[in-house]
Amino acid sequence: MIRMSKLADYGTVVMAQMAHAPGRLQSTAEIAAHTRLPATTVSKVLKLLAKQVLVTAERGKHGGYRLSRQPAQISVAEIIDAVDGPFGLTECAAGSGLCTLESSCALRSRWRRISQLVLRAVE
Repeated sequence: MIRMSKLADYGTVVMAQMAHAPGRLQSTAEIAAHTRLPATTVSKVLKLLAKQVLVTAERGKHGGYRLSRQPAQISVAEIIDAVDGPFGLTECAAGSGLCTLESSCALRSRWRRISQLVLRAVE
C-alpha cells in the first residue's frame, strides 16, 4: 500500500486549520486545540512548513504562525514535500542517486511516470 507519512498528513490538517484565517497569526497551542493534535507534533510540523516558507513565524509572547500565501496558492504537493522531502512513490522516483539499484532497474522509468501523475494530482 502506498501512503504518505503520518507527519505529512498532519501537515495537511494543520494547513487546513490555518486556511480558515489565513492572514491571522495563530499560536501552536491554538492550532493544536482546534486540530486535536499534540502541541509537540504541531510545533514540529510548523517548523518544517516554515523552513519551506509555506508559513511565516513571528517570535515573542504574542507570536505564532500565519500562511505565507493565500490557501488556494498552496498545494498538497508542497506540504508533502516540506514534511517528507522530494515527492516520489519509490526512492528512484524521488530523485537520482537514492537507490543503489537504479542503474539496473527496469521499472525506474515506469515508477517515475506514475509518480509524476500522482504529483500532478496533488498539485
